[in-house]
Amino acid sequence: MRTPRLIWIATVTLLSAAVGPASPIVHQKGRVFSMANVTVARGEPVLFLNDDTVPHNIMSNTADNEFDLGSQPPGSAVPVSFDRTGIVAVICAIHPRMHMTVTVTN
Repeated sequence: MRTPRLIWIATVTLLSAAVGPASPIVHQKGRVFSMANVTVARGEPVLFLNDDTVPHNIMSNTADNEFDLGSQPPGSAVPVSFDRTGIVAVICAIHPRMHMTVTVTN
């Protein structure tokens, strides 16, 4: 049963390489984000990695930086880039205590 784990590790490694070594990775585990705040440059991706045993729906309704990842199953990783500077409120639409901010700079 190690094959799915190896595929997951390979997928995360490839996504991490694609978004760049300096790009932050926000883990989702225990129904919380691994960090409450992260700062990125405009256009720089943040990788949202679901290390949890349950799905999450990571999203933001912040004007000009809206996104909705939909149901993100355990083991998946999705990069999100932000086009506008400012503070972006990020939540999980499934788990209300999951919230964080992304500060987007020039």
